[in-house]
Amino acid sequence: MAADRQSQRALRVRGQRHETIHTFYYRVVRRQEALPDPLYQRQYAWKVQPQLELLWEDIERAADRVRTDRASLTPHFLGAIVIAQIKTFGKEVQAFEIIDGQQRLTSFQILLAALRDVAATHSAKWASELRPYLLNEGVMAQEAIERFKLWPSRTDRRAFIAMIDPSADIDAITPPAVNEDGFVRRAISAHAHFKDVIERHVVMDGGFDEFRFETLFEAMKAGLAVVSIELEGGDDPQTIFETLNSRGVDLTPGDLMRNFIFQRAKGLGQNGSSLTVDSLYEKHWLPLDRAFWNQSASRGRQARQRLDWMLTDHLSMKIADLVSVDQLFESYRRWILNDRPFESVANELEAITATASVEKRLFDQEPNDPIGDFGLFADAFDVSTAMPLVIYLATEADLGAGLSRALEALKSYILRRDICGLPNKNYNRLFVGMIAHLRKAERNRVDALISYLSTRIAETDRWPDNSEWRRGWMERDQYKGPRQSRLRYIFEAIERAKRSVLSEDIEIKSTLTIEHIMPQVWSTNWPIPGFDHLEPGEFDPEFASRQSARSAAVNKLGNLTLLTQALNSSVSNGPYSVKMPAVRSNSSLALNRDLNGFDAWNEETIAERGAALFNVAQKIWLAPERDHDITNVMEPLTNALPSDGTTRCRFTYSGAPYHALVQNGALIVDGVEGSFASFSAASKAITSTSRNGWNDWYIARNDGDWILADEWRRLRATVNV
Repeated sequence: MAADRQSQRALRVRGQRHETIHTFYYRVVRRQEALPDPLYQRQYAWKVQPQLELLWEDIERAADRVRTDRASLTPHFLGAIVIAQIKTFGKEVQAFEIIDGQQRLTSFQILLAALRDVAATHSAKWASELRPYLLNEGVMAQEAIERFKLWPSRTDRRAFIAMIDPSADIDAITPPAVNEDGFVRRAISAHAHFKDVIERHVVMDGGFDEFRFETLFEAMKAGLAVVSIELEGGDDPQTIFETLNSRGVDLTPGDLMRNFIFQRAKGLGQNGSSLTVDSLYEKHWLPLDRAFWNQSASRGRQARQRLDWMLTDHLSMKIADLVSVDQLFESYRRWILNDRPFESVANELEAITATASVEKRLFDQEPNDPIGDFGLFADAFDVSTAMPLVIYLATEADLGAGLSRALEALKSYILRRDICGLPNKNYNRLFVGMIAHLRKAERNRVDALISYLSTRIAETDRWPDNSEWRRGWMERDQYKGPRQSRLRYIFEAIERAKRSVLSEDIEIKSTLTIEHIMPQVWSTNWPIPGFDHLEPGEFDPEFASRQSARSAAVNKLGNLTLLTQALNSSVSNGPYSVKMPAVRSNSSLALNRDLNGFDAWNEETIAERGAALFNVAQKIWLAPERDHDITNVMEPLTNALPSDGTTRCRFTYSGAPYHALVQNGALIVDGVEGSFASFSAASKAITSTSRNGWNDWYIARNDGDWILADEWRRLRATVNV
């Protein structure tokens, strides 16, 4: 409580100012005053993505307002800066200690240094204008140190001094760092990034545009605002720092989005006796603040609130691109401010409500609801990456009764690929890419969906036909790894189909489990007949071949079934004469009723039952609509990049988009230094990991659609793209 009282005292009105960053700099920084970091402040940590890019986007938006509609410019809030005055004597420059806001102030100083350096290249007068924001002038006690407006932490000091005053004798001010040869500090990277983006902003058609530079400088002065909080003499800076940075619960992306939306809705006036903003909240967001959306849900290795997943799917669906839940708020804010996709906040909230209604059905998983059944399917097959596409199909695509057929096609596509062991690592890009494709479809979008999936040819995205699917069904081991939920979904669907044929309507209320008919440990109680004459340990080639065949058959689909209760271990691994009656006792299941027709159970009967199950399965999960075999369209493949010119390429990694062009036989990536001879080399430079770039990058086609680079080269091997 003492700490809380102390921090509250620090926030009294006497110590608060809401001002533009320019006013703050003039009041605290420009007048020969310095801002040293206390020792407990961390070293400079902001990265290009997302912090520096977001700051630059705010400034560019403000500069655009200055140029086009100066009256509409409202300062963008950068947050609170907490400072405490330090006692100084004699000629010492008045100083303030930064309690909170060090990263923002350091970034802004680096930005000013970059702006000055670009100005020095093109216009000396603007470089002179910027100097007072970076360095103090006049009488000082220790000019070598006090002339710097900001005095950073020890670890960043040398890099910072070199940027702010390249003529300074750094060694005389601070000793060299130990064991940092070749290490580039983030402050240096930030300075290089800002110089690059400023240069691109103010140089037009090869020449310096002074007006754009002037409006950029004006935007930095008038378009950014802070709240500065000055502590009183009796306040403990360390306690304030801890209170601000380590006490409390971090805001979730949903919290940040709610605040962002309703702050923009405050000026909408009244509707009858109620404020419009209150009515909007009660109608659209209050339901999202309920317990249902606060529950945790897992996708892969990440656990987040359902609300955060829903909002991530919503934005991904809207922009038809990948969105990271960690970057959700920044991505949403950028989309709203840059693209202005809605006429009003009310329309914006209505779109979120429409998505929420669909996603709730995906979470509720009612089996008689096509969307609920897809939610059940997505959990079983771990394909949450399909959610943005499903939301699009259920909201914007206007499918009506065709929605069920579209979802059935999507399930068949995923399930058939799973049975065939085809990879799913590119599903996220595939499914969001389909949204953009379907939005442009002029014909029936269900037909467009099926046609799009049917024509995929690469291993990463093809839809197996009946021939390929049958091979996977009959020949691949399916009981392995965490696949029980997938197998249970498949067998339950087959069970329902068989009951439908029998005109039965039986509800199974107990939990169904996957069970091997011939046990995995079969050698003890399920001997292979005809080899009783062999001595223990005696080798016989035919016997070895039969053993291998039996072991290979155990985990095939034909040897698996559903039981309404798990068999105990003694029965489960027991001999055929003991186990089969126990399995047949589950006679309420049509799956097990069929077993009555077998007098023995071996590799041949396992294959026979597997084929019978497949005949049912291919009636449930529809086949792609094509009249030719595409599984052999794999060679010849080349690793050459697309031809020079205006070919556009893109890659999204950790929520950040990267764009590139092919020039002089190499890939040039925006914002990434150097050129690359292959997609994989570009991916490695961006991610610092070795990866197959053909499965990372997308290439723009003449029709405006995007195609995976690997699919592009496969098509190029057979037709002219």
